[in-house]
Amino acid sequence: MLSRRLLMSGWWLAVCGGLLTGQPLPGTQPLVMDGDLAAQMVEGIHRYLDRELARNGNRPGGLFHLRRIIGAVDARVDFEAPALVARLGGTAQVAEGHGYRVYAVRWPVLEGVEAEGLLLEPKGTPVARVVALGDADWTPEMLAGLAPGAPAELQFARQLAASGCLVLAPVLIDRSDTFSANPRIGRFTNQPHREFIYRMAYEMGRHIIGYEVQKVMAAVDWFARSQPRRPIGVAGYGEGGLVALHSAALDARIEATLVSGYFRSRRGVWEEPIYRNVWGLLKGFGDAELARLVAPRGLVIEASRHPEVAGPPPERERRRGAAPGLITTPEFAEVRAECARAGTKPVLVENGGARELLRVLGVTMRTAAPQATPPAPGKEPPVQRMQRQVEQLVDHTQRLVRASEAARREFWAQVDATSLDRWRQTVEPCRRRLWEEVIGRLPDPSEPLAARTRRAYDEAAWTGYEVVLPVWPEVYAYGILLVPKDLKPGERRPVVVCQHGLEGRPQDTIEAKGEKAYARFAARLAEAGYVVYSPQNPYIGRDRFRQIQRKANPLELSLFSFIVGQHQRTLEWLASLPFVDAQRIGFYGLSYGGKTAVRVPPLLPGYALSICSADFNEWIRKNTSVDEPFSYMYTGEYEMPEFNLGNTFNYAELAALMVPRPFMVERGHRDGVGIDEWVAYEYAKVRRLYTFLGVGERTTIEFFNGPHRIHGVGTFEFLRRWLEWR
Repeated sequence: MLSRRLLMSGWWLAVCGGLLTGQPLPGTQPLVMDGDLAAQMVEGIHRYLDRELARNGNRPGGLFHLRRIIGAVDARVDFEAPALVARLGGTAQVAEGHGYRVYAVRWPVLEGVEAEGLLLEPKGTPVARVVALGDADWTPEMLAGLAPGAPAELQFARQLAASGCLVLAPVLIDRSDTFSANPRIGRFTNQPHREFIYRMAYEMGRHIIGYEVQKVMAAVDWFARSQPRRPIGVAGYGEGGLVALHSAALDARIEATLVSGYFRSRRGVWEEPIYRNVWGLLKGFGDAELARLVAPRGLVIEASRHPEVAGPPPERERRRGAAPGLITTPEFAEVRAECARAGTKPVLVENGGARELLRVLGVTMRTAAPQATPPAPGKEPPVQRMQRQVEQLVDHTQRLVRASEAARREFWAQVDATSLDRWRQTVEPCRRRLWEEVIGRLPDPSEPLAARTRRAYDEAAWTGYEVVLPVWPEVYAYGILLVPKDLKPGERRPVVVCQHGLEGRPQDTIEAKGEKAYARFAARLAEAGYVVYSPQNPYIGRDRFRQIQRKANPLELSLFSFIVGQHQRTLEWLASLPFVDAQRIGFYGLSYGGKTAVRVPPLLPGYALSICSADFNEWIRKNTSVDEPFSYMYTGEYEMPEFNLGNTFNYAELAALMVPRPFMVERGHRDGVGIDEWVAYEYAKVRRLYTFLGVGERTTIEFFNGPHRIHGVGTFEFLRRWLEWR
């Protein structure tokens, strides 16, 4: 007992004074790292992900999983046949080729969504039926040889039609940014149309890939009903090759497939345009695994030059915010290796893909004379067709957003809110779904808990230490611990974890330089007698941290997968300190720290309460709305969408996972992240739930007349009450 008293006395003396700057917190190892610890932390996460990407085995996934992650989940609309499209006084026939006619057509796909393009109809009975897909920036007219832009050898539609095939060539959403805007509210962006749709769709469990696969499968629906029965194929180049490969993997009615200018290893998919980002893709599907799903049906891989994409449309006045991303042509050896990995022996050629496709279909290729007939006069410009296609997908996705509250109610119907005991017994599957399927769960921290610290502050009321905590190999948590100097030997105090926002640092919550946003709330709480810990979250470094999200998503992980693990280790370490009461650790975060407040404490029971400041919102609309000027649809935060979040968790549902622990919202009336009406509406659902479960006094919201910042009035009282501090 005497030795324990002496040990505690030593802790108290060392913590409360007498140490030189740079000395470690007693009981920890010295921190000797130099440089920017936040930036080094981000780089460590990158190295972790690089290793995972390099060794990922692409375990084959099933059809249901593939359908879900590309968002091809909506029921298609039945139809008898494509409709001919003609203007008053005109004709639907666009051109006439060697043995075939070309018509402008459209066909229904989903509610409010149609496919549009060209139908190339042979003059005799068709020998096969094929969907032909050009690259995203090619029009069907280019694919049919009716307009310049596509090399003759890649004009699949013309080649197949001249050989007697019935061909449907739908429009794909292109990479221009003309309609990535809402002029009515003065919002514009340089996001290509594919990214613009991807952002809103991803949040709703849909995807631009899935939408276009549905258009192909709707065409196959018609082909499969048509008589006489003929083999069905799909051919695609570039983005069309992507759609063709996914369509064939999902639809066994497609008997032969040509993929040109697309097939390669996908371990570098994070460097490609963000509209190719698919949640959990590499957990089940590289291109080789998709090829295995096509087998034993015919698959032809043409190792042609890929469409070269150097990035999104250039930034210019009022048009900014697009995600970076490149499309380059791989070495032939890479394509060959991915084909070999498929193990199904797809036919690999360097040219002549259309001829090989026809051979697989059992059709002899005829020489296709160059298309000489120009488009019929009076036909609308392709840009008007593209506008319709973009707007239909935007409108469809916005309807999903409006219906998302009902979808979330259905998702949560399994949880019994008739009593607090029943709630506790039935809510765990939702918590598990959030961690595993929305955030992405990593293994628990694996490195030994060996804290490294050094003294960084010596203030009148407290001492501050920089802290580095190992989490996983090369991944660590970093922050600053503030220890009050009036600690008594053997005393255990509550802790407040004070989380900074986007591009912030722990020092911002402590020093005067962060006064405008953070009001020195960490330092003020330490002065009030709390032990305070200000962690460094990895959302710092602009595109560099956003690349973490890009690398993580294909592995079914996210930025918050790492943040949760860092907080697991932080809580473990805090609980080990002799002056900390592990039952009284609260969380208080601003902005991106508020995002953390509704994602991390709900998953980690070590947090006794959570305060969300300057972030609580109608989050799904905040991410997806095209009608609100403060929507993330028009900003550079391209890491914000979380796959299928809209059908599972809005902020009310995230906060519900805190029950029965106390939860508070701090909201400035003039905070531009949203509007009071949205915040109040979403929070009302939280208050109602707490009240129904008999713990209504454990939640509150404080509105104050201020901007995006810490107010520190009602929240400080909330901390005093629920952390039981004098």
